[in-house]
Amino acid sequence: MGNWTLRKAQHRDADALSACIDAAYAQYVARIADLPPVSAGCAGEIAKNQVWVAETGTDIVGGLVMEAGEDFMLLTNVAVHPNHRGTGLGRALVALAETAAVEQGYREMRLTTHVDMPDNVRFYGRLGWQQNHRHGNKIMMKKMIGDARGTPSPIG
Repeated sequence: MGNWTLRKAQHRDADALSACIDAAYAQYVARIADLPPVSAGCAGEIAKNQVWVAETGTDIVGGLVMEAGEDFMLLTNVAVHPNHRGTGLGRALVALAETAAVEQGYREMRLTTHVDMPDNVRFYGRLGWQQNHRHGNKIMMKKMIGDARGTPSPIG
């Protein structure tokens, strides 16, 4: 377990979150030609969506972006700085997302990842997410969350 703190992102976090996301995705940029600019618009994301950051001291070392849909919560980005991989931070961010979604009444979450990110596909699979659709290089995954009482599902 790491020594981070998870909290709601604030507008002042936008640049540091963007830098963290860039570092997290740097390994993919050269090999995935159709990778969207994943760190673009962090200030806008913080203003309109549900965004959390993980910090150690004053450094942002991870982030989570969720967008509320009508019938499901969309997990649009989970990023962990390379220096903090393997510490459980990614798992903690996904658990936070699932708990927040259940608290808001959602029973389903969705995300999209890329075929050239097999580690991500395996990571989400270990946490109970299932592939439900592929379109080109995109892999869509979903997970049913919570139970009839609204209790979050255990994380894999």
